[in-house]
Amino acid sequence: MAEKFNFNKGLLKLEEIISKMESGELNLEESLKYFEEGVKIHRQCHTALSDAEQRISILSESDNYNEEKSFGDS
Repeated sequence: MAEKFNFNKGLLKLEEIISKMESGELNLEESLKYFEEGVKIHRQCHTALSDAEQRISILSESDNYNEEKSFGDS
């Protein structure tokens, strides 16, 4: 069974990858390796955000929060 993706850890890993790549100390092969890993993590983060957005939309729809309301409305 695959381990569930952790969004916060993914963001931290992306920051680490960016920092390493910006350091200018990596050779071409290392840069490509980190770039590929970064793209993979970026896709996982994007999927996690899309899933969360869909869940929020479904929950909001079922609770009738899809209508705009002002603060004074009850």
